[in-house]
Amino acid sequence: MRLSLILLLALTLVTGTLFALWPELDLMGAALFHSPDGFAGDGPLLKALRATLFYLPAIIMSAVAALWIAARLGAPVPARLRPRGRSIAFLALTLALGPGLLVNVMLKDHWHRPRPVQVKEFGGPLEFRPWNRLDGGCAKNCSFVSGETSGAFWLVAPASLAPPPLRLPAIAVALGVGALTGGLRVAFGGHFLSDAIMSGLLTLLLIVLLRRFILGPDRQGLRDSDPPL
Repeated sequence: MRLSLILLLALTLVTGTLFALWPELDLMGAALFHSPDGFAGDGPLLKALRATLFYLPAIIMSAVAALWIAARLGAPVPARLRPRGRSIAFLALTLALGPGLLVNVMLKDHWHRPRPVQVKEFGGPLEFRPWNRLDGGCAKNCSFVSGETSGAFWLVAPASLAPPPLRLPAIAVALGVGALTGGLRVAFGGHFLSDAIMSGLLTLLLIVLLRRFILGPDRQGLRDSDPPL
């Protein structure tokens, strides 16, 4: 757990520094998906995929909560699928504080960074701003950081509660979903590359911290030996 925290902090620092020193990397990344007709990712199939990924965190959270409620009411929920109260608290808090409070309340509405579709380089009316500048022309629901990417990377939280044989594969899948979601947001012109990467890193940092605080360093959220709380 401590190694994960150190690694995530280092990656966040390196990523922030890299895109602050060379902000043109963000413009180059967005330009890969832009043509005179607009951003290339804006197609029906990708829109359907985006919608599916958008609702996935809510579906997972609802499913785990439903299992917990069913177990509390005495339904025959298999022990391996029986969440503890601490698991529900961990998942609810990481979802509320990560994609909810940190990303959509504290950052997106106060950072003022224009989205790729809003900047002059891609046909918009606003001046481009690096991620580390707060004087952009966007008023609300701005580019830094990506809310959908944060929600997708939140899936690492429930994946980390899977039984030990399935935990690493589940975390790998969750990370893949997060990366795919971030890539789609860049392809759609909704976010710069740094918005997506920093969103994922900040969300993972919060998950690691709250997992240690709520579940403890050696505790799991789903265990055969634990009765439902």
